[in-house]
Amino acid sequence: MVAFVDAGGRGAFFALTSLYLTTVVGIPVTAVGLALTFAGGVGLLSSLAFGHLADRWSARKMLLALHLLQGCALEAYIVVRDLPSLAAVASLVMLAQQGNSSVRSAAVGRAFLGDERVRIRATMRTVTNLGMAVGTSVAAIPLAVGTGHAYRITMAVAGALFLASALMLTRLPAHRVDARRFAVTDTRDTARPATPGRPPHRNMPFLAVTALSGVFGIQFGLFEVAMPMWVVGHTQAPDVLVSLLLLVNTGVVIALQIPMSRTTADVRGASRTMARAGRLMAGACVLWAAAGWAPPTAAVAVLLAAALVHSLAEIASSAAGWVLSFELADPERTGAYQGVYQTGYALGAMAAPAVVTLTVIDLGTPGWALLALVFLASASGIAMIARRAAEAREPNTATHQCKRSAASPDTSPPRRSGPAFATAETSNQ
Repeated sequence: MVAFVDAGGRGAFFALTSLYLTTVVGIPVTAVGLALTFAGGVGLLSSLAFGHLADRWSARKMLLALHLLQGCALEAYIVVRDLPSLAAVASLVMLAQQGNSSVRSAAVGRAFLGDERVRIRATMRTVTNLGMAVGTSVAAIPLAVGTGHAYRITMAVAGALFLASALMLTRLPAHRVDARRFAVTDTRDTARPATPGRPPHRNMPFLAVTALSGVFGIQFGLFEVAMPMWVVGHTQAPDVLVSLLLLVNTGVVIALQIPMSRTTADVRGASRTMARAGRLMAGACVLWAAAGWAPPTAAVAVLLAAALVHSLAEIASSAAGWVLSFELADPERTGAYQGVYQTGYALGAMAAPAVVTLTVIDLGTPGWALLALVFLASASGIAMIARRAAEAREPNTATHQCKRSAASPDTSPPRRSGPAFATAETSNQ
C-alpha cells in the first residue's frame, strides 16, 4: 500500500511540475532545466550516502524521516517563486526520493532471501506502475481546469500522500529491516559483532554489473524521451498514438512483471534473463526504426509491436538486475551496495536524454542501430559476469551443502518469510 500511495503522489505531481513552473510561476524553461539538473546531482550523492547510512542506522527510522521530508518538500513547491527557491526545493525532493530508494532496497535485501526478493520487488514495481497510472490520470483534472489554484491543490494533495505513507511505515517491523549489530556464531549460543564485509568499490564484478546496468537503463529514457519525438517527428502515425504507447508500456509491466520474474530466482537465471533482455531490446530498436519507413497504418502496427517488445525487455532486465544487485553484494553491507547500484541507474537516467537525442533523433535509423548494439553489448556483458559468478559459486555451494548435511538440521538459521514485511510495505490496508 505504501508503494501505491507513493506512486500515486509522484504520478500526479510530476505530470504537473514542468507546466506549473513555466506557465503558472513563470520560470523560464532553461532555468527549470538547470535547477532540475542540479537537483539530479544532489540525488546521486543522496543514493550513495543513504545506502551507506542504511548499514549503520535504522532503515525503518530513515524511511520514516525521508517520507516526511519528501512530503514537506513537495508541499514547498507551492511557494516556489524563482530559480534559487526552485533549486533548493527540487534538491530536497531528489535527496529524499533517491535516499528513499537506496534505503528501501537495503530493507528488502535484509527482510527477504533469494527468490523472495525478486517476488517482492516485482510486486512493488507492479503496484508502483499502477499507482503512477492513477496519479497521472488524476493530474488530468488540473490540466483541464488550467488555473494556478487547481495546480496547487493537486500538488498539495500529492505531498500529503507522502505524509500518509510515513504513517503507514510505522507498522514496518524494525527487526526485519534494520542492519544487524551482532552476528550469530556457528554454535548459535553466543553473539559477536557483525563484521563490516567487503566494500562495494572492491567488488569488481558488482561494479561492472552496476556500470553496465546503468548503460542498459538508458532504455527508460528511450521510451520516455525519444519515443514521443520519434513518433511525432519521424513517423506517419498519428500524434495521439504517443499516449497509447505509454499506456501499453504501463499495462504490460503491470500485467507481466510478477509472472515473468518467477523464472529469475538465482544468479544463473539472471544471466539467462539478462541475455534475453538484450535481444528483446535490440529487436525493439529495429521495430522503432522500421516505423519511420512505414506508411501510416503499418506504422501504427509496428509502433505497437515495438512498445510491446520494449516493455518485455524492460521487465526482464529489471528482474535480472534485482537478483544481481543482491546476490553479488556482501550481505553485511547491503545498504552500501544498494546505494552504489542505485547510483549507477541514476547516472544512466541523467545521461539518457542527451544520448537518445544525439542518436535516434539526430541520426535516425543509424542511431537506432547504434543503440541496439549498445543494449545488446551491455546486456551480454552483464550476462557473462553473472554466468561466471554462478560457475564460481557452484563448487562452494556443493561443499557447503555437504558440510551442512552432517550437521543437525536445527543448526540452520530460520528462513525469513514474507508476510510481515509485505504487509507493511506492499499490502498495508
